[in-house]
Amino acid sequence: MLFMACCRQLFLPHARALALTTKMASSVNIICCIRRNLSSSSSLRSSMPAWVIDEYGNNGVLRFTEDATAPSVNSASEVLIQVHAASLNPLDISMRSGYGSNLLKLRRDPVSLGQNGGEFPIILGRDVSGVVVDCGSGVTHFKPGDEVWAAIPPWKQGSLAEMVNLTEYEVSHKPRSLSHKEAASIPYVAATALSALVNAGGLCRNNCTNKRVLITGASGGVGTFSIQLLKAWGAHVTVTCSHNAEGLVRGLGADEVVDYTAGDMATELGLLEKFDVILDNVGGDSEQWALGLLKPWSGAKYVTLVTPFLLNIDSMGLLEGAVHSGLNLHQKAITNMCNGVFYRWGFYAPDGPALDEVSQLVDAGKILPVVEATFLFSQVPLAFQKVEGGHARGKTVVTVAQEEEGTGVTEEEGETSDTSEQVREEVRQAAPKS
Repeated sequence: MLFMACCRQLFLPHARALALTTKMASSVNIICCIRRNLSSSSSLRSSMPAWVIDEYGNNGVLRFTEDATAPSVNSASEVLIQVHAASLNPLDISMRSGYGSNLLKLRRDPVSLGQNGGEFPIILGRDVSGVVVDCGSGVTHFKPGDEVWAAIPPWKQGSLAEMVNLTEYEVSHKPRSLSHKEAASIPYVAATALSALVNAGGLCRNNCTNKRVLITGASGGVGTFSIQLLKAWGAHVTVTCSHNAEGLVRGLGADEVVDYTAGDMATELGLLEKFDVILDNVGGDSEQWALGLLKPWSGAKYVTLVTPFLLNIDSMGLLEGAVHSGLNLHQKAITNMCNGVFYRWGFYAPDGPALDEVSQLVDAGKILPVVEATFLFSQVPLAFQKVEGGHARGKTVVTVAQEEEGTGVTEEEGETSDTSEQVREEVRQAAPKS
């Protein structure tokens, strides 16, 4: 039963080279600019500029093309979006290298079982912020011209392209207070954090008051979002990060910060009051000591986002890998249940309606975008290199379409508190610049 729940979460519809020359990068910009200006109807194009991969590997497999197949509205529930900005996540690095390819290929095309290479070309990028250009006949929540954002399911073509096609249930209206560049930094980490904290961790805005939550590896995208979400819901948040990220996480609301580089982190955390929920973004040997930090026999939950599920399927095959993963999860869950705590896996689960609540929190100043670095569309390989380097302090964003000055809410149109602006400035100062 635990294994089946794991699979259901994973499939939830609502979870070349760095040596590219400057000349090529300039050409990419020119091509994209010309294509955007030649056609007055983006939805009628048969091709579009995009970054694709034709095989799995390192950064050298990234290829720019101006002739990628352009998506179109093919069903009543679909929404066609012109991409203004995208952002990269560690998942994109893993997918570029083939992580999850066996299961994702089967999800894209169920008749592809046993076939090799049929999934290419693949467009990466799980975050999108853009403008609706076309809708299916059954779409009721969106219309052409609407500014939207979304987390893209990993089996669908991604946002490192001019256009992307999603169902209306995977899309949400973009917060009015954010530019597309800022908005693109949030959907993937929001979907991942919500899936982990709500679906697996059992938390929500109605039961979070005074709950004690520990987030390990809190300076990355999922961590910085989770801090803000939990504080907006009234939780007490303790985080682990390196010393140079302390200003960032405190500026976002963390109540207690433990520097994992300063000494014995497990001992220091053990001196604190025990926790109701632990969100583990680190993995490794953290399970060996973190589970003991939970309040026993009180419904406390340990949720890890670092699971072996897809790795097992990649290495063992679909059936053996799935069975092995299910047995592994079942064994850990039973062992820890006997010790009075719950052990669970968290998965990335895209969900448009869930982003609606996030949008409201953003416009209320409760959640701020944390953008560490911004790259042009011509610099996608450099953006991948940045994310692959690790030690993130927020998100890496790629601007696909040029935004007009003044995008976002004006002083007359929206309300932004002084406190929100002060925190925003602290975040900007604490986060390293590209």
